[in-house]
Amino acid sequence: MARDIQERIKKLIIDRRLPSGASLPTETELMELLGVSRNSVREALKALQAMGIVEIRHGFGTYVGPMSMAPMTEGLAFRTVAGHLRGEDSLRQLLELREAVETGLIARLAGQVPAADLAELETIVARMAREAERGSVEAETDRAFHAALYRGLDNLLLSEVLDAFWDAFHRVRTDLADLRTDPKVTHRQHREILDAVRAGDALRAERAVRDHFDNIRQRLRS
Repeated sequence: MARDIQERIKKLIIDRRLPSGASLPTETELMELLGVSRNSVREALKALQAMGIVEIRHGFGTYVGPMSMAPMTEGLAFRTVAGHLRGEDSLRQLLELREAVETGLIARLAGQVPAADLAELETIVARMAREAERGSVEAETDRAFHAALYRGLDNLLLSEVLDAFWDAFHRVRTDLADLRTDPKVTHRQHREILDAVRAGDALRAERAVRDHFDNIRQRLRS
């Protein structure tokens, strides 16, 4: 019953073409529309809020939510931590999920990244070099590189999924594993990815991405 009400509210949002931030019918109106009790409506809305589909603003009403990847990120992070504590190799599995997606995309980018994004990537790699000299490449610098690299695909959903994978992996590895990195290797590998993409060499770019993930995988094993 509760799941059915959730699905009917989701269908209402779709049928009315409501964008993020749009106001939803009041609880009373939803009760009448759906023919259910107030408690049933509230339970369904709370569940949908947890998924990011609606946003309940107490005292103001209920609105279409941001529909972000935050619930996915939370689920990935929780699943990985729980699996690790049960003795599963869950951190490696999450890493391989990222690797499968990124190696499958990199060939499409070779020679296709806009000049503005290449300039931004060059700036980020230069920042990596400076950070490496100081002894540690910042996680946010790594994140900025991957975000700028795949922006050229012009696919918002894909960017959000990749960002969710990155965020979950880095949050979990901070909690579960002390991955001692060689910052100069990190810088060199990102430089190689950028150079291959700029040169339009798809095979070289894919190899560079695989080398990057192989390096992380080796540190996980150790």
